[in-house]
Parts: sequence; C-alpha cells; structure tokens
Amino acid sequence: MTNTLFTELQGLLAKYGQEHLLAHWDSLPPARQDQLATQIRSVDFALLATLLNAYDAPGKNTSSVTGAGAPPAEPIELDGTTRSQQMRVLGGQTLASGKVGMILVAGGQGTRLGFGHAKGLFPIGPISNRPLFQVVIDHLIAMRNRHQAAIPLFVMTSPATHEETADFLAAHDCFGLPEEDLFLFCQGTMPVLDAATGQILLEQPDQLCLSPDGHGGILDAFARTGCLAEAAQRGIEHLFYAQIDNPLVQVCDPWLIGCHLQANSEMTTQVIRKQEALERVGNVVSIDGHLQIIEYSDLSADTARQVAPDGELKLWAGNIGVHVFQRHFLERMVTSNAGMQFHRALKQTAYCDSHGRHVTPTEPNSIKFEKFIFDLLPAAQNAIVVESSRDASFAPVKNANGEPNDTPASAQRKMLDLYADWLAAAKIQMAENARIEINPRFALDVQELKSRIPAGHCFSGDVYLGPDWSIDASPHQGPAIPL
Repeated sequence: MTNTLFTELQGLLAKYGQEHLLAHWDSLPPARQDQLATQIRSVDFALLATLLNAYDAPGKNTSSVTGAGAPPAEPIELDGTTRSQQMRVLGGQTLASGKVGMILVAGGQGTRLGFGHAKGLFPIGPISNRPLFQVVIDHLIAMRNRHQAAIPLFVMTSPATHEETADFLAAHDCFGLPEEDLFLFCQGTMPVLDAATGQILLEQPDQLCLSPDGHGGILDAFARTGCLAEAAQRGIEHLFYAQIDNPLVQVCDPWLIGCHLQANSEMTTQVIRKQEALERVGNVVSIDGHLQIIEYSDLSADTARQVAPDGELKLWAGNIGVHVFQRHFLERMVTSNAGMQFHRALKQTAYCDSHGRHVTPTEPNSIKFEKFIFDLLPAAQNAIVVESSRDASFAPVKNANGEPNDTPASAQRKMLDLYADWLAAAKIQMAENARIEINPRFALDVQELKSRIPAGHCFSGDVYLGPDWSIDASPHQGPAIPL
C-alpha cells in the first residue's frame, strides 16, 4: 500500500516539479505518510502553477491606479438632522425584523502584539481588561437588546486559531450571546512557495507549509461550511462585516445599514478620512465610475500625495474593513467567483529543508497568496461609500506597545476619549485623572447614558460602567455638581 501510495503521489507531483515534498517519505511512519498524502491531494497544483506564471516577478501591479479619483461618499452623519433620523429608522426597522446578521473576521494571531494566542483573546478593555471578542459581542448584544431581535454572529477563524477560539468562547459562555446564534467557520489555506524556485515549502517533514487564504477567503468558506445557507434559512438579507482588531467598530450601526438600504446597495463600505497621504490603510477610489480599493502598498507615494483643488488629499477615503453586504450578492459571487483574484506577497517563512533541518530566514523568502474581500466591490451593483468619524469608529490593534501607531495603548486611549466625550455631552463630571470605560450593554450612546446617570453626577476615580453597574453602588463618585 505504501509503495502504491508513493508511486501515485510521485506521479502527481512530477507534473508540477514538486517531487521534493516526498524527500522524507521513507523516514515517516505510516500515519504521518497518510497525513502528508492527504495534504498533497488537497492542493490545486494547476491553480498554483497559473498563479506563479501570472507574475514575472514578485512586485506590485500599479496599472489599476491610473485614473483613480475620490469616491462619491455619504458624509459623516449629522445627529438630529432629518436624514439621520430617516436612515436610523430604516436601519433600525430592518434590525428589528431579524433580517441582519454579522460576520466577524477573527483568523489572525497576536504575533505582532507579542501575544501568543488568537488575536480575539487579547485584553483591550482600558479598565475592564475585556478581550477583543467580548468587546465586539457586548456591542452586538446591546444592539440585539435595543432592537429586540436576534442578530446571529458568524465568526471566521483560521486553522491556527479555530480550536483555541472555540474553546475560549465556550469557556466564557459566548459572553452572553445565545449559543444558537453563534457560528464558527474556518477559512481555507494556500501552500506557501519558495520565492526562488516556486516549490512548495515544508513546515515539517510530513506537513506542507500552509497560509490562510486572506479575508477574501470568507466567500468560499462561508458557503462551504453551510453558514451562507444558514443565513438564508433564517431570513437574513443583509450581513454586517467587521474585523476583530477594531474595538471601536460600530457594530450593526443603524445609520450605516439605513444608507445601505436606501441606496439598494449590494456592498456598502465604511471609510474614514486619512490622516496623512501614506497612512497604511486601503484607499477607496473611483475608476471609470466604479468603486474599488487599492492597497496602500500598491499606491506610489506620488499618487498618494496628490491633492484636490481645495488642498485636501485627492485620495482621502481610507478603508477600515467594515462593510454591509446583501446576502443575494454573496450568493451570486459564490456562483460566479468573479473578481476574487489572488494577490501575491513576499514574506519571511520558516521551513524544513531537504535534510530535515528547520530554517528561519532573515529576509523574505516565500510567496504567499491571499484574497481580499474588497475585491468584490467593483462587481457590486449600486455600491456606496459612507464616511464615518475616525474618533468614533476606528481604533486598530495591530502592533505592540512601543511602536509608532495602531497599538493597544493607542486604541485604549481612543476608547477612553470617546467615552469622555459622551460623558461631557451628557453633562456628567469626571475628576481630572479619572478614566471611565463604558460597556455598550450599559449605554450604547449619549442618549442612553443620559437616561442611566443624572446630569451633574461626578466620577472621582476610574470606573467601568458594565452591564450591572449601579449608581448607588459606585465607589468612585463625588457629589453632584449643580448645572
């Protein structure tokens, strides 16, 4: 059987110059041979060859940048205006009807944070120490409570994080989200290639080096695992999409959903105004009347620095990984698979060499292929862009403390600043050095905060306003201040 299996695999690999994957075959016990055989059989070698030949050399394709201009965009919401009220009513009615679900991309690990676990487990609450998963789920539960409707949560993991994520959420009872409304599904992978030879790298003698296929892999995984069918069976018509590393994400925001609905948009993208030309966010642009997103790494510095007649950046709209999709659009794209091309990146990847030794390179040595969800944008009918306030919607957690930006400390500062603004708007006082963290299950917005705490109340120290916080039991409060 072993010789037959070896002959079969050798014949398959020889067609594509990948015979080296069997270099350690004779030293492997039967169970590990079977494991390697299973991985090899799962590889689409023809696709890999096509992807490799599609590029003369690793690099950037900047041809699509030609003619890029600023996208037409719905401006930042102005509270109290007729339009704000209309869109919020429209979005709220759809939430209350049970026609909205949420997709949360959480396949990343906390490596860049110096955190050896799935990123969703990272503690980010400035006072509560709540992990990223709880921050997002608390917000989702608050939206469910306000609109008195189920909003199922579909969490995309990766092979590296799936088991840990499932165990963590189960151990914490899904942070209060009903078990029947939580679905975990795992994204796919792609083999990692040696940049010099195009050969698949081995991670272990019996294991291919595999890498997650990017957040764009959600389309295939969502359908393959039955989650798309589950959404349809539940009557979900729209899916709010976000990523785990933004604790300020405005979960299932009725304003955003209302704008999406009014435009009959198949894909709506939330953006912020870039702080500077070379900010490391995707650039949402319009080319020949079609919306698309160009990665910051694919945009030359000269193009990024172009300014409009008013002196502002021409390409001002930064992608923050927040979208709303029509379910029917995702179903159509699964069938057509149009627009979801693989992107190629040079990365440093440790590997097992032909002698069984583990090698850790000091420079990029490998090619990884991944898909980006935003590549669906040009195919979407009536696609729109909605601008949001950076201070209220974007606090990325990507780099370890000590780095220049996008750190846990900077995200916590933004969270505390937002809550301080709410308290000021509600005429609630804070001592000079006091820090207040507000759980959305206590108050979703300024108006709800006003209904929970009287104007003039004074906090004298750090306080976490959790779901069960009571003004009568607060140890850090001073006398009310006359207004």
